[in-house]
Amino acid sequence: MVIRERPRSVQLRMAISPRSDATFSSQKSTRSESPRTKKFPLTEEEIFYMNCRAAYLTVFKSSLENIISKDQLYLALQHAGRNPSQKTINKYWTPQTAKLNFDDFCIILRKEKPTSKAELLKSFKQLDVNDDGCILHTDLYKFLTKRGEKMTREEVNAIINLADVNDDGKFDYIKFCKLYMTTNEQCLKTTLEKLEVDSKLMCHQFGNHIKGSPERDPSPVPKPSPKITRKTDPETFLNKGDTRSSLLSATRKFKTSVSFTVTMGPNGNRNSKLTEPNLIKDWQHMQSKGCFFLEEDGEIISHQYRMQIAQRSMVYLTIKPLNLSQVEGKPSPWLSVDTAMYILKENESQANLQLVCFTELRNREVFGWTGELGPGIYWLIPSTTGCRLRKKIKPVTDEAQLVYRDETGELFLTKEFKSTLSDIFEVIDLDGNGLLSLEEYNFFELRTSGEKCDEDAWAVCRENFDTKRNELTRQGFMDLNLMEANDREGDPCDLWVTLHSMGYNKALELTEACPFVIDIYAEKCKPKIKAVHMEACSGQLEKAICKSVLSNGDAKVMDGYENIIVHTYSCDTWITSVIENKSDEKVIIHINNELSKNCINNRGLNIFAVEVGPKSTMVCQHVMPLNERQEWIYYCIYSLIS
Repeated sequence: MVIRERPRSVQLRMAISPRSDATFSSQKSTRSESPRTKKFPLTEEEIFYMNCRAAYLTVFKSSLENIISKDQLYLALQHAGRNPSQKTINKYWTPQTAKLNFDDFCIILRKEKPTSKAELLKSFKQLDVNDDGCILHTDLYKFLTKRGEKMTREEVNAIINLADVNDDGKFDYIKFCKLYMTTNEQCLKTTLEKLEVDSKLMCHQFGNHIKGSPERDPSPVPKPSPKITRKTDPETFLNKGDTRSSLLSATRKFKTSVSFTVTMGPNGNRNSKLTEPNLIKDWQHMQSKGCFFLEEDGEIISHQYRMQIAQRSMVYLTIKPLNLSQVEGKPSPWLSVDTAMYILKENESQANLQLVCFTELRNREVFGWTGELGPGIYWLIPSTTGCRLRKKIKPVTDEAQLVYRDETGELFLTKEFKSTLSDIFEVIDLDGNGLLSLEEYNFFELRTSGEKCDEDAWAVCRENFDTKRNELTRQGFMDLNLMEANDREGDPCDLWVTLHSMGYNKALELTEACPFVIDIYAEKCKPKIKAVHMEACSGQLEKAICKSVLSNGDAKVMDGYENIIVHTYSCDTWITSVIENKSDEKVIIHINNELSKNCINNRGLNIFAVEVGPKSTMVCQHVMPLNERQEWIYYCIYSLIS
């Protein structure tokens, strides 16, 4: 079997980087206080963005420049006090990534926390067999070159040759940690002092990362356009304007603005539009399961499918969250997550896909579509807005127990862990036959370890664990995880890697994933469906959403800039906005949602900016009601930044 290695707990690449003297953490600044900061102390949020900017401007001349390579991303993260592994870099820079802007960089820094001195010491202490603050070079070399993300011989030699922290064949990790943190703090202070005296650098702001000047008279909020989608009184919004929004306006030069207002009633009649076709019980049916997974950077990935329709037929497609709760009347908490699906027809090749429709009608948690499809191959791309499937801020203090030993010393899985594994089995058993095929198991392996299990390893698996018809049973899956725990002598570290990858927190709660189930009914033929990828909800999905919104949404042209168009599509469940840039130059659009009521968006920011490339479209944001039982009002101002 492919055995997953634990992630390396001690990260030392920064110590041997030729640019390590420019690194720093994003902890609170130790900068000297200017008269302005003494009078108007910086908030934690302002300190965070100032530190982000300091890191960014160490690599780039302006925060309006883009990161255009993995190397630049790696360097910028190092300057921000992070020490990313290659896996971390690949998570944020996928094959589809062309560039990242300053907003993206700030989001990454929120997710990738800097290493603290306590964390470093704890990691090193695990290798300190004599508990004397030192690690033998032989032990250090073995650990860094044999486990986790392996380091090269040259990299380890560079660490061992650091004179200040090595002596007599030992690595003094206490000195190293002190040196590491001192260097970080000093570099942060130096870079921030440079920002403080350089007014040009201070003006290089972007997105939601504005540094207003409290000593200036604030300008009013940009007036909304009189053109509104639905009738509502703009004065009710303007009266809610606060000082922050005014300060933001004062520090920007807007060329033009356009606004959208959409008022939605409670529940939005969301349970009345999706109905099953008559005599659907006589139609032929296929089903497949899948899952949305929330990545560390907030990106969402999911299974994607190919569907084959043999002849022209009426088809009824639905997607809904998969309820794993075994307790009657206590549904799974993720049932409130919106699940939709875009259907694209394959024309001649996989690269040439044509948008057909998407499941916009809803009945409670079920989203669906009914219509006629001709014979051919179709791609089914699940989608969720990300408004409700998002990172949880509340930390979990109590860690669930996964394994235990009886009085004889034999290792067992706890009842709670076995229940969780049973739920995971339900999610990865895509065809629902109660068994795991090699293809289904490999989706699980790719998610949790990044590697596939080959035919030879699968043969070994079948020999050692319970199988039926060459597929792994639920009990076999349990025994496989018990074997992994035994291989680590009861250490649950690798088991937690699996659980976190599948969206579970330390309390064994599924908080960062949403399993779903797809049902397909066809009147005249038996449909076929097969999961073929597990990819980020971008690329083809982004194109499909843009095309759908441009075809069905309300469009408003920026006054005086006919090549810049904001499209807004609203259904009973969510609102999506797309920005279309027909010009030959990139544009930066400032988005202000502060005056919306009872709304949440997928970006997690009320104010932000996006860059739209020339001759392109992009999904700006998705918005949903915070409380569906109350009225929600979407009021957004889009401004072109000069």
